[in-house]
Amino acid sequence: MRFIKFVLFIFLFVYTTSSFAQDIQLFQQFNGRYDYTAIGNTLNPFENNLDFSFCFPLESSSADLNLPASTTITAAYLYWAGSGSGDTNVTLNGLSVEADDTYTVDYIENSNTLTYFSCYADITSFIISEGNTTYELSDLDITEALTNNSTYCTNRTNFAGWSIYIVYEDAALPLNQVNLYQGLEIINRNNQEKIIEIDNLNVIDNVGAKIGFLAWEGDNSLNYGESLSINDNVISNPPLNFGDNAFNGTNTFTNSSTYYNCDLDVYDIQNNITIGDTSATIKLTTGDFDANGQFRADLIIINNIITVLNSQLPDATIVLDDYIINCGDRTIVVDYTVFNSNSTEILPANTPIAFYAEGILIGQSQTQNDITIGASEIGSMTLTLPDEIGDIFLLTLVVDDDGTGNGVVPEIIEINNIAESIIELLVLPPIQILPDYIGCNEGFNSANFDLVDIFLVSENILSEISFYESLEDLEANENDIINPENYSNSNNPQIIYVKVDNAPCYDIYEFEVSVENCPPNVPEGFSPNDDGTNDWFNIQGLYDIFENHELKIFNRYGTLIFEGHNNKKWHGLVNRGLNNHGKIVPVGTYYYILNPNDAGYKPLMGWVYVSY
Repeated sequence: MRFIKFVLFIFLFVYTTSSFAQDIQLFQQFNGRYDYTAIGNTLNPFENNLDFSFCFPLESSSADLNLPASTTITAAYLYWAGSGSGDTNVTLNGLSVEADDTYTVDYIENSNTLTYFSCYADITSFIISEGNTTYELSDLDITEALTNNSTYCTNRTNFAGWSIYIVYEDAALPLNQVNLYQGLEIINRNNQEKIIEIDNLNVIDNVGAKIGFLAWEGDNSLNYGESLSINDNVISNPPLNFGDNAFNGTNTFTNSSTYYNCDLDVYDIQNNITIGDTSATIKLTTGDFDANGQFRADLIIINNIITVLNSQLPDATIVLDDYIINCGDRTIVVDYTVFNSNSTEILPANTPIAFYAEGILIGQSQTQNDITIGASEIGSMTLTLPDEIGDIFLLTLVVDDDGTGNGVVPEIIEINNIAESIIELLVLPPIQILPDYIGCNEGFNSANFDLVDIFLVSENILSEISFYESLEDLEANENDIINPENYSNSNNPQIIYVKVDNAPCYDIYEFEVSVENCPPNVPEGFSPNDDGTNDWFNIQGLYDIFENHELKIFNRYGTLIFEGHNNKKWHGLVNRGLNNHGKIVPVGTYYYILNPNDAGYKPLMGWVYVSY
């Protein structure tokens, strides 16, 4: 038989300012082989509605914790409550405990406001260190409230008490889901009914289901119209708690009826909750007429609810670990982790994962392996953003989403599958245009350029610089110019792109290099003696530059002795006239006419001296 508990706690969530009720809501959830127990005691020496001999509570009281050796404590919470707006510091076995939160609630009677409080503190580490022992609570001081407002005692609503709830793990337990709810709500003669809806339930099996509660200020002698029901079914566990007197100062854990003006009880409710339920309705009532026709009602303060239900389901969650974006790139690499931490079953492989940008589906993936209870799996996904998505957008990762917003795996919690982050793309900066640079043609419309020097003349940059012949190469960070200090262009003109590091992105510059024909430099002499030095009429900046030029050489008598062009250079030989063809000219001065045949240049005339 499966064992399931359904336990109703009265927990305190806490405000220290204005007095009002706080709705009971889910506070903590534990999934696994968990259960709970509770200890505590009253600080009232007697039930305050029967005994008028006291007003102020006891200075201390104690209770014993006896957990089996097989258990491991997971969480422990101390609660203390009483009349007044609150004492936020108490002592437990010599340890000063400060409230993590304080709840307050008001009871108004004949224009007289009576405030009640309940405090809460997480004492897990202390209970783990102390273990099974006797716990004594002291220094819960409500003296000032009782002294300043005598109505607490005359109304017999003077009370103080405490309790410790311990959530523990035991390998012998079934897989349970423990939901801990907290708040502070009240019923009384003016508000005779309270309905509390608890959600996030997951009822797999209702066999052995139980409900328990902690309440303050209930009186055994005031059982007029009093009831506790689950899903419209009144519950009881006589002889300790009857159906018409649930709040009667009892403790089911110790079978005690002297937990004065406090209630810590557990009920079986397997017939009051159904497999598949995801919520339950709890209703508390008080108030009716006595035998003499007088209307009477108990004052009952509800704090916490805890449910313990058999549960065998995974619980998929996802976290965005990191992402990579590149300048000017509309793809994003997403690293994520899928968890099955808060679970009681394996999360199966192939659980779908959907990726959204501003609500638009941009990618889908799935888990690769079964993820065991408490385990996780990392993943990575490359996403391409459609053009309609802006440069700043909301990225949403959803595990257990088939891409249409629907899940395919039943889970403990169906609303915790999302991770979101605002992403800002690294947009390429505008290209900064620099002045063009012109070099002298060194042949075939090419020249050597010092690109680094050209760039630094315009921009005083100390960052790392790289040069490219295309914007595509720059953006892809490939095919950079290897030797930019000695760059020879292959196109005329040639656009040069410059990338300058500027985290988190980079700056882009552009300038154009081009080549033009510069004036040729004609030497004043040469010596064609075949010694390997200055053996021909080498006009610098002419050959392969002014490729259509014409060169004519004349002797001192004005006779044309040589005609040359780009492929025929003058080595001092005669190739014109009737005589001396192929012979070398004698020492002397010769005259030339150089026609570049370039629209930008006129023919040049001059002399050259030939020697040997």
